[in-house]
Amino acid sequence: MPTPSHNPYFEIRRSPIQGRGAFARRQIRKGTRIIEYTGERVSHEEADRRYDDESMARHHTFLFTLDRKTCIDAAVNGNDARFINHSCDPNCEAVIDDGHIWIEALRTIAPGDELVYDYQYERESDADEELYPCRCGSPKCRGTILAPRARKRKHASAARRRAQR
Repeated sequence: MPTPSHNPYFEIRRSPIQGRGAFARRQIRKGTRIIEYTGERVSHEEADRRYDDESMARHHTFLFTLDRKTCIDAAVNGNDARFINHSCDPNCEAVIDDGHIWIEALRTIAPGDELVYDYQYERESDADEELYPCRCGSPKCRGTILAPRARKRKHASAARRRAQR
């Protein structure tokens, strides 16, 4: 059964990705600022105290890092932005602007499409991938909600030298 939402752009209902999700009520044009991600502003230390990955059966939080000092915990006084799921092929992005986190459309979204953005959780080690599996179902899925691995860049001059040999 859908949850009532006061947002004109989306409604909350069951998601094939995870639990509940946000689904477009109508077409949302690329660049539209859809909703602010709100909740209690807490320190990173408080966020770690509230959500201990080691003791959780599965990772599930509504935390969003705002800056070096602050996280937003949407489990406390948060809004429906907390139901926007992760995808490795997102149609939205999170934009931090003047101390606020906004969810904006990366491309035009059709009515009925699920709103998703790439969570890109910070990687501490590759072992973290087991704690943060992805269920987005996209052909572009990288298997985790962690940020993509950093690519090792080859210096152009070194590549040219090898090509000349």
